[in-house]
Amino acid sequence: MQVHSASEREAPYVIDIHLNNPAIRSTIHSTDTGGYSEVIFGVMNLLDILFAPRIKDVGSQQIYTMNTRREYAQRSYPLLPDSRIDTDLIIAQWEDILRLMVTLKSGKTTAYRIFKRLSSYARQNPLQQALKEYGKIIKSGFILRYFDDLALQQAIEKQLSRIELVNRFSKAVFFGNNQEFSVGLKEDQEKIVHARRLIQNAIIVWNYLYLSQLMSQLTKQGEIEALVDAIRQGTAVVWQHVNLQGEYDFNKLLKNKTSRFNLEAIFNLKVPD
Repeated sequence: MQVHSASEREAPYVIDIHLNNPAIRSTIHSTDTGGYSEVIFGVMNLLDILFAPRIKDVGSQQIYTMNTRREYAQRSYPLLPDSRIDTDLIIAQWEDILRLMVTLKSGKTTAYRIFKRLSSYARQNPLQQALKEYGKIIKSGFILRYFDDLALQQAIEKQLSRIELVNRFSKAVFFGNNQEFSVGLKEDQEKIVHARRLIQNAIIVWNYLYLSQLMSQLTKQGEIEALVDAIRQGTAVVWQHVNLQGEYDFNKLLKNKTSRFNLEAIFNLKVPD
């Protein structure tokens, strides 16, 4: 868990999310407007991750190119760029850009710390400006693809809908004290977060066990395939069937060694591809 001020932009943390997660190798990342900047577009591209944010008023965003606007106008292009990329700056700073990427990937420091330091200069740091210019190239290509690719638009909305669902799930579990920490120490806050995550994981495991047992009771192949497809298209992050404010006593289950689920049937379940 990483604690930071609510007044800070979340954009730099987007990079750290991927660099600090060796278990999952992501190829695409979506976020809302607050999680994007031209610099993030550039760094994520250098990490070989498609950065696909949902940008507010995306139609009003500027498009950048290598050549002048006049050159495209002379070719009778229906869509004209708003500004030109400073390629000389990118070339001049390219070695430093590569050094920065090596520093990030080797875990020497965090993206948040680097960009906070670069942003502290009275004038914009040349390295940060070069990354911004490089990111403008990636951002422009993404915006053009976004308008032309319905599947990409749907994928972004699907990812963000799931993120919003998980956020609502967290709030439902951590309903006390208006979702505010009543402790100040980081260690105590981590205990609360881990306890919340344990409850969330327990609910999700129960949901999967329930769906698996339901599938094990089906006999027709068509019904099994329909249920599998519904699970793949949906989510197990549901909690409306759980009394989150109730009291639970597991002593009877432990004493009788009983289970609601037929684990043997579940473990022997063959899921169609």
